[in-house]
Amino acid sequence: MGCPLGTFLFQAPKKAKRRQQAEGGSSNVFSMFEQSQIQEYKEAFTIIDQNRDGIISKDDLRDVLASMGQLNVKNEELEAMIKEASGPINFTVFLTMFGEKLKGADPEDVIVSAFKVLDPEGTGSIKKEFLEELLTTQCDRFSAEEMKNLWAAFPPDVAGNVDYKNICYVITHGEEKEE
Repeated sequence: MGCPLGTFLFQAPKKAKRRQQAEGGSSNVFSMFEQSQIQEYKEAFTIIDQNRDGIISKDDLRDVLASMGQLNVKNEELEAMIKEASGPINFTVFLTMFGEKLKGADPEDVIVSAFKVLDPEGTGSIKKEFLEELLTTQCDRFSAEEMKNLWAAFPPDVAGNVDYKNICYVITHGEEKEE
């Protein structure tokens, strides 16, 4: 049994908004994303493909991680990342991997229900300190950096309350609701 709250947070890229597909869906991975999103993924792919050969390799991953300050990544970790793909990671495979991750995200109502367990009064918010304690001490613990990123993306109000419905919306839709 996992930690549902930690699992839901940051599963998909912040701007990853899925296009609604017709009944039956489409097998074309490019139809899952807006053109602007495909361009953003292409830019990310180009950054990761350090040797510019059109394939993301273990060496590419090592180099890009090193450029971000992660110098001691184990070979086993890099191999596990590469093995997430069914074959060589070209741009189409890269995009497919993101599409599969997005498909795996739980529906908004399921995520909201997980938060509601922590909100017995049904206010739609929970105390920052309470959420931080849960996320840093239970299950897959958040690091200080992950907590900093969470609060930057979802700052609490002046009373220290966090709007979990907004967090749920962003997880499932990729952007904040228009107020």
